[in-house]
Amino acid sequence: MAEAGYIELAGVTKSFGPKHVLNGVTLSVPKGHSLVVIGGSGTGKSVMLKCILGLLHPDSGSIRIAGEEAVGLRGSARDEYLARFGMLFQGAALFDSLSVWENVAFGLIQGRHMARSRARDIAIEKLGQVGLTPDVGNLYPAELSGGMQKRVGLARAIAADPEIIFFDEPTTGLDPIMADVINNLIVDCVKRLGATTVSITHDMASARKIADDIAMIFKGEIVWQGPAKTIDTSGNPYVDQFIHGRAEGPIQMDVLKP
Repeated sequence: MAEAGYIELAGVTKSFGPKHVLNGVTLSVPKGHSLVVIGGSGTGKSVMLKCILGLLHPDSGSIRIAGEEAVGLRGSARDEYLARFGMLFQGAALFDSLSVWENVAFGLIQGRHMARSRARDIAIEKLGQVGLTPDVGNLYPAELSGGMQKRVGLARAIAADPEIIFFDEPTTGLDPIMADVINNLIVDCVKRLGATTVSITHDMASARKIADDIAMIFKGEIVWQGPAKTIDTSGNPYVDQFIHGRAEGPIQMDVLKP
C-alpha cells in the first residue's frame, strides 16, 4: 500500500499573463522523506516551491500539508503555516548588515519574538551542527566564502527545528568537493530533525546524495516520479536525456542556429 503524502499537490496551475508555468502539477511527498525535483531552467521548479510556501497563489488546484488545505490561508493561519517551514535559498540570501549569528537567529527573533540571548545560543548550536565554530557567529556574510555562506544558510533553515525544509539549488556556485560537503550536511541535518524535505536542483550528484525520491518537471508538469535508486532505469526519455546531459532527445532547447 502506498505511503500517504504529508505534502500533496493536486492539479496545481499557475500562469503569468499568457505564460503557463505550472500545468497541473500533481506530487506526493511522504512524511520524513526527501524529495528532489529535477528539471532544466524555466520548467517551473521555483514557482512550484513558492506556491507551496504561499508566496504565490496558484490559479487552481490543491496544496495540502498533513491533510490540511493550504491554498487561500490568511492572517494568523498563514503565519502558523509558514512557521512549519525552513528554507535554504539559492545563493544563501543572507542579510549583509547582520552578523552571522543574527542571520541564523533572524526567524527566531523576528518571527517567534525570542529573547536575543536565547536566540544567539541556538544560533551558535546550529552553526556547530553545520561545522562552523562559535567565532564565525560574530563575522559578517561578506567575510565568508561561498561554501561557508551556504552552511550559514543551512543553519538558518534548521534554526527553528522545522517540520518541512525546502532547498533551492543548494549546491549552485560551489566546487564539487564543497558541494558534496553541503550535501552530506543536508542529509545529516534532515535525519537529525526527521524533517520532510523538498529540494529543487539540476545537479544530479546532489540529487542522488540527498533524495529518497526524485521527480522530474518539464513544461510545468511532473513527467516522472520514483525512488532515487531507480533513476538510471526509469525508462522515461525525458529523465534519461536529462541525467545524461544529452542535447538530443524530447527536451529541445531554444537555441538560435547560425
